[in-house]
Amino acid sequence: MPSSKPHQDFTIGSIYQHLIRLAIPASMGMFFNTLYNLTDNWFAGRVSDDALVGLSISSVVFYLFIGLLAGLQNGTSVMVSTELGLKQSQQLKNIIKNCFGLGIFFSILIIVFGFLFAKDAINWLSSGDTITALAWDYIQVLILGNVAFSLSVVAAGTLMALGDTKSNRNALIVGFFANWLLNPLLTFGLNMGVAGLAWATLIIKLASALYLLLILCKKLGYTPFPCLNKRASLAILRQVLPASFNFFIMIIGSLMITGFVSRFGSYAVAGYSVGLRLEQVLLLPALGLNTAVLAISGQNYGARNYRRIAETYRKGLILSFAISLVCIPIMIFLSPLMMSFFSQQETIIDVGATYLRIDAFAFFCYVCLFISVATLQAIKQPDFPVIMGFFRQLLLPFIVNYLLIVKFGYSIEWIFGSVASIVFISMLITLLYTRSKLKKLPNIN
Repeated sequence: MPSSKPHQDFTIGSIYQHLIRLAIPASMGMFFNTLYNLTDNWFAGRVSDDALVGLSISSVVFYLFIGLLAGLQNGTSVMVSTELGLKQSQQLKNIIKNCFGLGIFFSILIIVFGFLFAKDAINWLSSGDTITALAWDYIQVLILGNVAFSLSVVAAGTLMALGDTKSNRNALIVGFFANWLLNPLLTFGLNMGVAGLAWATLIIKLASALYLLLILCKKLGYTPFPCLNKRASLAILRQVLPASFNFFIMIIGSLMITGFVSRFGSYAVAGYSVGLRLEQVLLLPALGLNTAVLAISGQNYGARNYRRIAETYRKGLILSFAISLVCIPIMIFLSPLMMSFFSQQETIIDVGATYLRIDAFAFFCYVCLFISVATLQAIKQPDFPVIMGFFRQLLLPFIVNYLLIVKFGYSIEWIFGSVASIVFISMLITLLYTRSKLKKLPNIN
């Protein structure tokens, strides 16, 4: 390890200050990342409404295949922050190297399964050959080059555990502006269509990965070459696989809801997809707070400072409530205006606005779930979120919406209302479970 301290010490000092100091850069980075995705939607809409639908479908399918990488970022952050609390530099080095090794291994799996099954998933969601072809043009480029995503998420997860959320923020901000240059150049200038949007994303993600790796190597004082050690890899997978499976469940659930929405037409799918992304923009401060809670609680768990974990959880919920007070009115009153930036098609605008207005009543529930799941992951209890995710995002929505939409033929509003109701019930159960686990930690009472 280098002589200068490469990380922030979250076991001392104001928790509110730590939360805000980490959450603001993380939220800004996520904000520009989401704007990045919305930019792709905007350019796809300029190509055609079919291109927008194709991009919306392929984006959902691609997230299905990179679920392993989403879990890897959280798992990396938890494992690294815990080792920082334990102050074992050699084990820390081993953990980081194995995280990169697992990332490359996961990338190979994504390429194999992506080319085997992605087209079938697109066909299931698509309503025509034209949309299917456009969606495949986009997704095949990203599947083939997903190693750039892998390197980026491991580097970002490690830096977040070290207390550096600014570097990833910087990469995402620069990537957003680069996207505005590359998208028109490749899509219209070189006449590549939606494939140009994918190539722009791949080029930017590769550049971001290299930048984050350079920053990480400088902080650590060495280059973490990928490796796969059985013991270390299994320890990492113990954190990664539940988080990945939870993300996988989330994407499958999103595909399922999209399938129910598709019964109302392709424009309804596009409206729901854009509305979902707009909601993600408003959820970004909460997601940044989630990142902060994960890093702070993980380091305190390694240091056996359990009271401070409970305090971080409580203060994270308080800040989440403040965020909700700002965002909920925006979803209710400004949703038609926000949707109109992406399409002038009336059905697309109406469906997106309806989704945002109904799901506004579940906004604080989502935020509470984020904070609770981050806390459970930090204290090495990653299994419950998977179980709850299965019921919240797969089993209950399928049963309820099958009855409401397929069996009884209710309108699309019932899909969105059922999702919001299930999220509310899940939030109450998860809050109670998290509190019970925190109370069982030594010296917490």
